[in-house]
Amino acid sequence: MPYTFNTFIVISVAVSLLSFGCAMWLNSWVKAQPSSNAKIAEVGKLIRDGSHTFLRQEYIMLAKFAGVLAIVVGVFLPRPIWHGNPIDNIVMIFSFLAGCVFSGIAGIIGIRIATIANVKTAEAAVEGMRPAFMAGFRGGAVMGLAVVGSTLLGVASIMFIAKDPTALLGFSFGASTLALFAKAGGGIFTKTADISADLVGKVELGIPEDDPRNPAVIADNVGDNVGDVAGMGADLFDSNVASMAAALVLATVLDRTAGGMANSSMVLCYAAAGLLASVIGIFLARMGKGGPTQALNNSTYITTGIYAVLTAGATLLFNFEWRIWGASIVGLLVGVVIGFASDYFTDDSKKPVQNTAKASELGPAFTILSGISYGLMSTLPALVGIAVSALVSYKLCEPIGEGYAMFGIAMSAVGMLSIVGMIISNDAYGPIVDNARGLAEMGDLGEDVIEIADSLDSAGNTVKAITKGFAIGAAGLTVIALLGAFISEVNEAAIELGVPGITGFDIMDPTVFFGMLVGVAIPAVFSAMLIMGVDRNAQRMVEEIHRQFDEIPGLKEGHPDAVPEYDKCIEVATTGALRELIPAGLTVILITLAVGFIGGVKAIGGYLCGNIVTGLLLALFMSNAGGLWDNAKKYVESGHHGGKGSEAHKAAVVGDTVGDPFKDTSGPSINTQITVVSLISSLAATLFLAFSIF
Repeated sequence: MPYTFNTFIVISVAVSLLSFGCAMWLNSWVKAQPSSNAKIAEVGKLIRDGSHTFLRQEYIMLAKFAGVLAIVVGVFLPRPIWHGNPIDNIVMIFSFLAGCVFSGIAGIIGIRIATIANVKTAEAAVEGMRPAFMAGFRGGAVMGLAVVGSTLLGVASIMFIAKDPTALLGFSFGASTLALFAKAGGGIFTKTADISADLVGKVELGIPEDDPRNPAVIADNVGDNVGDVAGMGADLFDSNVASMAAALVLATVLDRTAGGMANSSMVLCYAAAGLLASVIGIFLARMGKGGPTQALNNSTYITTGIYAVLTAGATLLFNFEWRIWGASIVGLLVGVVIGFASDYFTDDSKKPVQNTAKASELGPAFTILSGISYGLMSTLPALVGIAVSALVSYKLCEPIGEGYAMFGIAMSAVGMLSIVGMIISNDAYGPIVDNARGLAEMGDLGEDVIEIADSLDSAGNTVKAITKGFAIGAAGLTVIALLGAFISEVNEAAIELGVPGITGFDIMDPTVFFGMLVGVAIPAVFSAMLIMGVDRNAQRMVEEIHRQFDEIPGLKEGHPDAVPEYDKCIEVATTGALRELIPAGLTVILITLAVGFIGGVKAIGGYLCGNIVTGLLLALFMSNAGGLWDNAKKYVESGHHGGKGSEAHKAAVVGDTVGDPFKDTSGPSINTQITVVSLISSLAATLFLAFSIF
């Protein structure tokens, strides 16, 4: 069938608008669900106001930072303004800021719907698990469709306006930069509150998780939204944009050689098919006899099948290359395998969680040792999956011609993230039902309702581990493709400067090895800075909680007139998170530039390789270990090994406390960090070629 590249621009915009329309309908459906409990409405408003306050303050700070960075981008990228065409630099500023804005909007949309859906889900749980599940899932789906619709619309618009994939790297850099800081800031906030509430409430005083006497309980629920909703939305928005940007950079080079726009058209076509598959999958989602976890997993598998059929049909209709279709399907299937692996190590019906819960009977040391061991073990299937996906995609597309092997890897990443609309829906479901569980307890809805909310929350924790596995796996493939995009950008700059280009990186070259060793250390340093930020901030909040219990008469005893100062804890978490979020991200950016200006493009090649390998390992370990500890705690709380208040419970809470910053702060932030350094390297390739010391 005859087509032009603009045909797929139009298709992408149309599918984006369809997703926005569906998101609006789902938003109206969630809002229309009944809610009449005055206590829940009051607490829900506190959570909503706290979430919006934090997000507003965070975005004001990040807007100033992005403004300064945009000036730097405009002066030096894609090449120094005094050496290149100033119009290119202006386009890069526009693209960078557009990426920041779109990423920020993703967070705002998520917060708006999540802080409505949590109330609706809590009250729906009075009617039973199925209506509560639908309220939580459809609330998450609003964010899923809006975020991915924004991704596709943004990428299609930049390609239509700029007609230059380098500008798309600028768009991706803006999205990644904002996501890096939003995820770090939200993660520090949420885990500050969660750790403090658990340590003082559960361990010291033995009161329930969401007891309204606990001054940190509202901050804990606010944290679920700013970390797991706004932060993760920006993170997956960034991953999706980066995968498409890498694929389009490589596709453009191939299209120049072959003539036409077949490869670039395929990227947009497959991305649009993925969003359409997510729309269909979301509307087909229902909870059957298998419970919420199976319902969420089934929705992912159904969407996967729909995507495979849609892309096969498009490949046949538009006469695309079947080998590239195969590469995208390989990526998608490996994503599902990574999900299975995460599910095995984090689901409380499986041995790793149950064994960790049993180990908790002997004290917190055994909880920690068991969780770390299983967390480390869980990295093998995922890393092997990423490696197999990259190898198979490379070999599958290699016979097509020069350059297609790396494009195959890029399309494998696009395939893995093709159903990201469904992935975000499942991910946002988690914090919505977590909030609903807290609201059910604070609204005195009864043990039966809390039990339903606990079941929904446990499913959310398991599925969150799966979605994080998807995000990390896709980041791995994306940055391998970005490594190819980096080589492509270097070689184009080398032609302009009249210097030799590069074809790969020899690790026996001391410059490459220098970069690799530095790159290996960065994810560990970045993680340490975020965890230390949580540690420092949580200590401040624990002091504030102790102060309130000591100074407010009757608070500890639960007198009805004793009301905690919830806003003080929200203020501690907000101030500390904003103070801690900039240093870690800025350190990563500055070290990347330092390596480039010291060792040049070869050192950066080694740096990226080291950063990718250790970054993926740490991200997978932290996300899975944290999810395992969380569900081990819930397994004990459900009545196993002594139940609530037992020694095993106290040990499991300690494990969960260690796992909190692992799974919700450092782990998911690392894949954004990998993407950011890869994009900086590609964008600054000309500068590294022209101005490096060695």
